[in-house]
Amino acid sequence: MQNDQSPSQLLKQGLWQENPVFRHTLGICSTLAVTNLVVNTLVMSAGIIFTLSMSCVTVSLLRHITPMRTRMMAQTLIISSYVIVFDILIQAYLPDISEALGPYVGLIITNCIIMGRCEAFARENPVFPSLLDGFAVGIGFSLVLLAIAVVRELLGFGTLLGFTVMPDGFTPWTIMVMAPGAFFTLGIYVWLVRSFSMQFDKK
Repeated sequence: MQNDQSPSQLLKQGLWQENPVFRHTLGICSTLAVTNLVVNTLVMSAGIIFTLSMSCVTVSLLRHITPMRTRMMAQTLIISSYVIVFDILIQAYLPDISEALGPYVGLIITNCIIMGRCEAFARENPVFPSLLDGFAVGIGFSLVLLAIAVVRELLGFGTLLGFTVMPDGFTPWTIMVMAPGAFFTLGIYVWLVRSFSMQFDKK
């Protein structure tokens, strides 16, 4: 789709109107897999924002010379290149977190949100709008991950960023550190956001 929106509209769209989780229920694998601890979620979010932003920029730069019939292969190669760079960086500087995240960093390559924005927006728009779109969607997705991670870590471990914050005698909710805990938390968030959106739209 050709862009005719201002930078502020692009940011608002990525953060709220086109939020991949709340609006389109995309990227659920990452939501369920890496949100048990806030620190892990922060690193994964950084990877998604970096990969999404830079992939959109690169796809936009190459949009006039990429053949239509091979564009999906080209986009996958671009995305995987940035994921490899990010994976090497966290292995070098954050080895413990890299080990905790395991294969999920590599699975950013298959994240439908990244491929979707490259195909739907960056392939048809100039570099700066593509960068803004990728960055805004990445931030919107990351905020959802962090909102889920805060609840899961607090209830599942009684900590926040590794620091104990719950009172003595608190019994951790084991289910919150498991995938069902992420699923229930996400479901509640989606219900609240969509209910709020319906009320807001009526007004």
